[in-house]
Amino acid sequence: MNRAAIEPTNAQEADTRFVYLRDLLFELVVRDLKVRYQSSALGFAWTLISPVMLLMVFYFVFQVIIAIDVPRYASYVFLGILVFTWFQSSLQQGAYAITANSELIMQPGFPATVLPIVTVATQLIHFMFALPVLIPFLLMEDSQIGVTALSLPILLLVQFILTLALAYLVAGINVIFRDVGLLLEVVLRLLFFLTPIFYQVEMVPESIRPYYLLNPMVELLQSYRAVLIYGTAPNWSALLIIGLASTLLLVICYRIFTSINYRFTEEL
Repeated sequence: MNRAAIEPTNAQEADTRFVYLRDLLFELVVRDLKVRYQSSALGFAWTLISPVMLLMVFYFVFQVIIAIDVPRYASYVFLGILVFTWFQSSLQQGAYAITANSELIMQPGFPATVLPIVTVATQLIHFMFALPVLIPFLLMEDSQIGVTALSLPILLLVQFILTLALAYLVAGINVIFRDVGLLLEVVLRLLFFLTPIFYQVEMVPESIRPYYLLNPMVELLQSYRAVLIYGTAPNWSALLIIGLASTLLLVICYRIFTSINYRFTEEL
């Protein structure tokens, strides 16, 4: 009888906890969006200005000056910039998810584990706002977008899991070793050029291509282009491997994060 009385209570507590975390996540995401643009005259337009300007530079350099042969180059580069920007911005801001929110961490019972999720989710919203701007480029360059675009949510989920795993790792470690955030900026800058954003994978020498493909963003970016530009199915076997590896990485990084979160209040 006691067991029957306890089980519903535990279930109710779990439901209450879930609702609390869901509402907290929503409020923190909204707060981040408001804080970022509250003093900006252009607001969300800044989400588009940076990738569009970068696209213009790449188009001028690699189509006008060097003129590399990449079909549908504007769509190709713009999509690459958007996908990588979501990944890059999530990790850059995720590294400071704890140190920049010390007032929340100091509150008793505050779930620090929600902060990296807020960062990645906020950047996902920026990505989703910018993605429709890709449509005019797709139409102008006669891209073969079709039913394969329905697999886009799967790509978003895989990238979200991968990015969140790394966000947990850098957010936790950066509290203890403050150089992590600075080192991350250098690594991401290098990774930008080691990802096929403005060039094709086929241009990478075959002798080093197997090592090049160890970068999971390569296959993810190729998959985005397959479903949104070329109208073909992504490499599902490669995506499955990345998805499983990212899920395992998320479990590991989450445990690392929770194992050191007792030090957050001490370090802050």
